[in-house]
Amino acid sequence: MKKEIKAKLQLRFASKGVEAGCDEAGRGCLAGPVVAAAVVLPDDFFHPMLHDSKQLSEAQREILRPYIESHSVSWAVGVVSEAEIDEINILNASFLAMHRALDQLNVRPTRLLIDGNRFKKYQEIEHHCIIKGDGKLSAIAAASVLAKTYRDEWMCRLHAEFPQYGWNQNKGYPTRAHREIIGSHGATPYHRMTFALLPKQLELDF
Repeated sequence: MKKEIKAKLQLRFASKGVEAGCDEAGRGCLAGPVVAAAVVLPDDFFHPMLHDSKQLSEAQREILRPYIESHSVSWAVGVVSEAEIDEINILNASFLAMHRALDQLNVRPTRLLIDGNRFKKYQEIEHHCIIKGDGKLSAIAAASVLAKTYRDEWMCRLHAEFPQYGWNQNKGYPTRAHREIIGSHGATPYHRMTFALLPKQLELDF
């Protein structure tokens, strides 16, 4: 059972301007895409459950997702495939996923609030990197919920194609069971081949 969340999120980083919160999901996975979301919230946005998606149960995230989508000024999701991750590396892929989400917003933000400590400049918009920002600012927390739920949904669809890997449960993360299945069955087209899929980087049959 998740612990009760008592920390209050800050609605805005600064008093003026249009702020978009950005976060990604799936950076540490062995399979599947990295997914990012960008969210612009109204100044009166509130939901008592909203927080860092990692601190929420799946049921809580599923409650929040439609609420965020229907009460946001604008929101969007960006996806970077496992093939692109292998080509440009996961850090750049995370930035690209955020950029793709920002490209789809129907309002232009004047300030970007990024979860983490690094970001690649987007157009000429000012940005602020905030460590553990998904537990501090509502817009980043909202983006974390959308990114997580959309990626989890994506991995459940892939699970139907490769059920033996348990992606409906592990969502592509490097659990022991996931690595054991890779060891016995090999990699799929959805695995990130530049990642160490197995301990000691054992050779795989494709």
